[in-house]
Amino acid sequence: MEYPLTLQHILQRAYRFFPEQEIATKVGPTMHRYTYAGFYERANRLANALARLGIRRGDRVATIAWNSYRHLELYFARLAWGRCCTR
Repeated sequence: MEYPLTLQHILQRAYRFFPEQEIATKVGPTMHRYTYAGFYERANRLANALARLGIRRGDRVATIAWNSYRHLELYFARLAWGRCCTR
């Protein structure tokens, strides 16, 4: 194996090889659609925002959210960049 199978690598692979592949999430009565490229960019921005708030590698981040694109972005932003997930 050339690199560990972490969420960061999974996200980067999706962005690199399938940037235009659609992700669809039902949000209330409507569907939210965007691409892996959009997902990657939003998760990166969120990870940077967490860092600006002073949340560092190994810190815990808890969420209470519906299973939606926003929760997916937060899940990847915190885990892929070294923050811990708390349930």
